[in-house]
Amino acid sequence: MSLAIISPGKNVTVWIENFKKLDPSLKVQVYPDITHPEEVQAVTLWNHPKGILDDFPNLKLVCSMGAGVDHILADESIPEDLPITRIIDDKLTQSMTNYVVMGVLNFHRQIKRYQNDQQRKVWDMSNPEIPVRVGILGVGELGGDIAEKLMQLRFEVVGFGNSPKENLSFEYFFGDEIHKFLSKINILVCMLPLTEKTEGVLNLDFFKKCQKGTYLINVARGRHLVEEDLLKALDEGYISGALLDVFQKEPLPVEHPFWEREEITITPHIASVTNPAAAAPQIIENYHRIKKCQPFINQINRKRGY
Repeated sequence: MSLAIISPGKNVTVWIENFKKLDPSLKVQVYPDITHPEEVQAVTLWNHPKGILDDFPNLKLVCSMGAGVDHILADESIPEDLPITRIIDDKLTQSMTNYVVMGVLNFHRQIKRYQNDQQRKVWDMSNPEIPVRVGILGVGELGGDIAEKLMQLRFEVVGFGNSPKENLSFEYFFGDEIHKFLSKINILVCMLPLTEKTEGVLNLDFFKKCQKGTYLINVARGRHLVEEDLLKALDEGYISGALLDVFQKEPLPVEHPFWEREEITITPHIASVTNPAAAAPQIIENYHRIKKCQPFINQINRKRGY
């Protein structure tokens, strides 16, 4: 019995070190040098080649190396009854929340405006704050923490999701209530999981439903955003600016128009980065649960996609 790591182009040395600290007897095989695929009962993945899991006849578990699983679910060759787990980590949550709070504060206190004023040597004390009401698309574990921290800073928060939720401390809409949700906010934070239903959700029709001048923060997945539609929405004033950490293609190509747009702030997918030291224990725990025939921790719901 062994664990395989399949993450092309990624240095996985630190992952192996953490796995071995937790279980010195663990046998780890790393793609592409997997010599005994029949021994592999668990794989941990990030951007694996589609169809490669067919090579493992005794596979019992698939583990994402991060919080997202869309890179796994995009592989239609994976059997529907094969369990998939993801990483849940307080540090991931903290990093994501801090990033979004930074984006909200920068918009609220107009940091870009004052940076431009400094370059032009302009002293302008007028209207130093933009009143904001933050809308969070997707209020799961990460989105819920962001909402909580923003409310602690006394920002008004509104949430939206696909299904009803109870006992929330902020106003919440779901289903076909998207118009009501968007009418109440001027900062939109995308925290949605990437599924067939949410891919391309941030498109021109969506932006036209926003209040004019809404500011976009996307820290979910690049494929949520129709990138050319954001440019149109900026030109037409539906969106006033954007903070983007994720993109359709990464690294963002040097010829991409986003680089040249003053209204867009770009970061290189660093809002929340998986810490192997925190993730490894979850993967090893599930690896041991295979032998004990126990339920897995952090297993996703395949039908929902997260």
